[in-house]
Amino acid sequence: MIPCPALSARPPCRRAPALLRVLRPALVVAALGTAGLVTAAAAGDAVGSPAQANPAAPAADLATAALGSIQQALAAAQREQPLPAGARVEVVPGTLDARLRLAPCRRIEPYLPAGSRAWGRTRVGLRCIDGPVRWNVYLPLTVHVWAPALVSTTALPAGHVLSAADLRSAEVDLAERPARAYRTPAELIGRSLAVALPAGATLRSDLLRLRQWFQAGDRVTVVAQGRGYSVSGEAQALGNGIEGQNVRLRTDSGRILTARPVAERRVELLP
Repeated sequence: MIPCPALSARPPCRRAPALLRVLRPALVVAALGTAGLVTAAAAGDAVGSPAQANPAAPAADLATAALGSIQQALAAAQREQPLPAGARVEVVPGTLDARLRLAPCRRIEPYLPAGSRAWGRTRVGLRCIDGPVRWNVYLPLTVHVWAPALVSTTALPAGHVLSAADLRSAEVDLAERPARAYRTPAELIGRSLAVALPAGATLRSDLLRLRQWFQAGDRVTVVAQGRGYSVSGEAQALGNGIEGQNVRLRTDSGRILTARPVAERRVELLP
């Protein structure tokens, strides 16, 4: 296990956290067990609802106790999703409602809520699964992944065709947005911008115009790949081959297929 340092400004960490669902409950329980959480019971199955009784242990204590264990769990999960060379992780905790008063709990389970991202702005659920009252709260987090990527050297207009002179490398937060950030000039040279960019903007996939690899009616090469095999043939495109958009094809036998354009007059069958 490669440990992440204590939460601080951009701590170095050589691998990225995998999905937060792998958080180790035992680590969180251990931390909470030493936090001295003695709080008033909330009515029902409280989800982030302030209780009205004993204010001895506010929810802020829960967040403080849980963060260390969450960070340890992230470090334990780092083996599953390596980062690009030179990358480092920074975990910035948010805060819970300071008015929360939670019932005593013998076992608290952390989890990643459905639909939450593992990187960027996200949240971790903490729920009591062994106590007089079942409760559930959400701890917001921001997970930054800092790594070298390409940015614009100057302000560039929409439609501009990128050249090597337009690009330079800089440290950026890969997790800031879901769109992919580019790291090698070969991936960008000759591509056109879909929007205007200021100087220093990170070059991401959603900022580029989609490429059209072929037109409806063109003959295209169809490739099917799998574990230990690769076969190819030809078919007629029934629509324009736009990057990232599926297209329908008709084989010489009349069969209709759906594939994904990947290069000039070339498609790959969907699995």
